Parts: sequence; C-alpha cells; structure tokens
Amino acid sequence: MIGTVYKSTGSWYWVMSENTLYKCRIKGKFRIKGIKSTNPIAVGDIVSFDMETKTDDETGVITKIHDRKNYIVRKSVNLSKQTHIIAANIDQVFLLITIDNPPTLTTFIDRFLVTAEAYSVDVVLVFNKIDTYEIEQKAEILYLRDIYEAIGYTCIEVSALEEKNIDTIKGLMTSKVSMFAGHSGVGKTTLVNAIEPGLNLKTKEISEQHKQGQHTTTFAEMFELSFDARIIDTPGIKGFGVVDMDKDELGDYFPEFFALKQHCKFNNCIHLNEPHCAVKEALENEEISWSRYKSYLQILEGEEENYRTDIWK
Repeated sequence: MIGTVYKSTGSWYWVMSENTLYKCRIKGKFRIKGIKSTNPIAVGDIVSFDMETKTDDETGVITKIHDRKNYIVRKSVNLSKQTHIIAANIDQVFLLITIDNPPTLTTFIDRFLVTAEAYSVDVVLVFNKIDTYEIEQKAEILYLRDIYEAIGYTCIEVSALEEKNIDTIKGLMTSKVSMFAGHSGVGKTTLVNAIEPGLNLKTKEISEQHKQGQHTTTFAEMFELSFDARIIDTPGIKGFGVVDMDKDELGDYFPEFFALKQHCKFNNCIHLNEPHCAVKEALENEEISWSRYKSYLQILEGEEENYRTDIWK
C-alpha cells in the first residue's frame, strides 16, 4: 500500500491511504541514504507500507520512502551532527512573524529563508497579530516588508482575531500543501483555527515573563481542510540551525546576492574581503539590507543564533 504520512510522534506514523488513516511503525533501523536525521520519515512523506495481521491491533510497517520533491530541514539541537526534517513534499511555507510578544528577529527569518531556498520551498512571510501593534511596531513591519518584498518574497499582514486577510491566505493555500512555521507564540494555531474553525486546535497564552509562547503543538501534523487544501501545523521553533552549506554556495541562497554574483570580479567571490565585489558595493550604496548581510556573515562564519535551545519535542 502507498500513502502520505499525516502525523509522526517519532515512534508511530499515521499514514493516509485511500481516505483511511493507518497507524504504522518502522521495522528495525530505517535510514535514508545521504541523510543523517533524527527522524528518517517526516510528515508529508509518501511511503509504502504493509499491514500486519499477527497482532490484535492491526498496524502497518513502513517499508519504503518515496523520493521527495523537497523538504525543510534544520539542525538537531541535542545531536549537532544530525538533522531534523520538519516536513516533506511542501508546496509552500507560511512563516509567521511577530514584532513583539514574541519578537521574531531578522536572523531567524533569514536562516529559515536560506534553508527554504536551498531545498526549493516557496515561503510567504506572514506578519501576524497586526491588530495589537502601536505606531512604532507598524513602522517596523513596513521596514521589514520593504526589505523582503524587494527581493521577491510575498508579505501579508494578518489578524486572526479580526480576520484580516484570512481569505488572502486561504486563496494562496487552495489546491496546495502548506506548512505553517514560526516561533512558539506567534499565533500559528490561532491562525489555523481562523482559517478552518472546525479543527478547533488548542492554543495557550503567551508567557509574560519570557515573552514567548508555550508549546501547544508537540508534533508536526497534516490536516485536510474544507476548501481543497492541506496544512501541516508544526511545533514552535526557538532557533533555526542551518545545515551544512558550502561557503561558496551560501550567497546563492540570498536572491539579491545571487543576482549580483556575475558582476563580482572573481567567480568564487564569497562577498567578504575580495576586491571589486558587487555585493559589497551594493551594500555600501544601500541597495542591499545590512541586516541581510549580517545574517549572511553569521551563517558563513558558522555562528549559531543567540537562542537555539528547546525546540522540536
């Protein structure tokens, strides 16, 4: 039998096949060639499985994972040499961003976007909770929109409580598999409930002491929606560790750097100290965002984000 993984707890996998959900497991050690991952099978994967009839509870055994068109991957927190595949076979990711309560830093946004570019996943930036912002915070949103729209990313301002631009999000989701991602507390679950009230997913309040959300989603899970769409809801991420990227390739995943690459004097320019670097010249002329270049340098030099503990549980 062939189906799609809708939920994974690390031990068990729920696979949808012909409108039926089957509880499956992995027999023995199951490893995907070339990927050292803490979770060899992810939500969104297409798998082959056999049904067992020896047990009282009929369960399946996953025997094969089919080729992925793409996936989102990040460093595993506890095992730095391993990776964690968040989801696979995604048409697009909605990355939820909040200016405050909790704050989403540009370093986090850029790391996520770089990984998405590297693994061929489209990203829409969603500025959530806009009904709660004062003038200064709204100005910050406009500043960020200017940066990311200029390099080709779609940006949408949303209020789940006031249902602002919910129909816009639904329109983009129709006939696609979408993943919602972001820090804990940015309002992913509230937004999903606004898009599809019938799901009635659980939400929790923001911790005032730490200005961050409490985990409500503990495992990634895919849901069928009523308007011909599927959504993958994911646990909140505190930090995003970029996985093994060659220094001479990193700039290719920054669209504005890649567009200028051909004008650099050296073909292997990494936009650091080389003479006649088109990227550095554009930076000095304020044609490229300094925050983007700062993120590039951090990734290039192998620096981790300021906070990258506690995430996928």
